[in-house]
Amino acid sequence: MTTDETTTTRDNEVRGARERADLLQTLGTHRHFLRHTARELTDEQARQRTTVSELCIGGIIKHVAATEREWADFIVKGPSVMADFSEMTEADFERRENEFVLLPDETLAGVLEEYAEVARRTDEVVAELPDLDADHPLPEAPWFEPGARWSARRVLLHVIAETSQHAGHADIIREALDGAKTMG
Repeated sequence: MTTDETTTTRDNEVRGARERADLLQTLGTHRHFLRHTARELTDEQARQRTTVSELCIGGIIKHVAATEREWADFIVKGPSVMADFSEMTEADFERRENEFVLLPDETLAGVLEEYAEVARRTDEVVAELPDLDADHPLPEAPWFEPGARWSARRVLLHVIAETSQHAGHADIIREALDGAKTMG
């Protein structure tokens, strides 16, 4: 390897490390905003709906954790870890709907602990990835473009967007619940 090739390789590794750090820091910030909406809530408050939607803070955190777990698995194993939409049963749809609800046998503390574990695993997966450009085909579903492929980078951007969007939902629910806000 020539000196120029070695320098280029090192420069690419440094850029890749910075990009990973930037993506994980951004995801961490939005995770914090989401978790912060749950501060000092009881399980009952975490189950409470304060808008016309079915959303509650505990359910949102549970959903975001499940979504992040599924996408981290996708980065590692590809589309086989995701449900085949065309083969989903009523039980599968019910299980998916229950992601948005803090069920009677669940606690906010338990959901937050699970989310922390999912976050640790995602961070490890991203840190160990040889290349953020590695990609997999998306599973067939009405919400994905047919034949599309997503790189690990694209998946992380999607998880960041999903986390950010739901942190905003949780903030609105929390403000309606007791006036507390994540920011401001």
